[in-house]
Amino acid sequence: MCGFVGFVNLKHDLQDRREILTRMTKKLAKRGPDEENFYLAPRVNLGHRRLIIIDPKNGGQPMSAKYDDITYTIVYNGQLYNASELRDKLKEIGYEFKGYCDTEVILKAYIEWRK
Repeated sequence: MCGFVGFVNLKHDLQDRREILTRMTKKLAKRGPDEENFYLAPRVNLGHRRLIIIDPKNGGQPMSAKYDDITYTIVYNGQLYNASELRDKLKEIGYEFKGYCDTEVILKAYIEWRK
């Protein structure tokens, strides 16, 4: 089971929180012993510990995708039971996928259907 932590503050810069975020993420090492990654932006900091089960090469998180000059980022833990159906629909619309993990499907589905 993966684990994630983070900070969001729309009014204050969070770039000085890297050390705190790193310590928080390390506390989740038993939940995600295989990989540790971070997303750091002025208003959002995310940490993720991964237990690699599906798509070791392309399933790392936090995962980001850019669309219309906006970067979307996700951390996720779970299973999407209709991932292949949604992936097929998104491919028909024109989305491309780097891998086969549920996280990439959710991220691109959000980009497409967030409206």
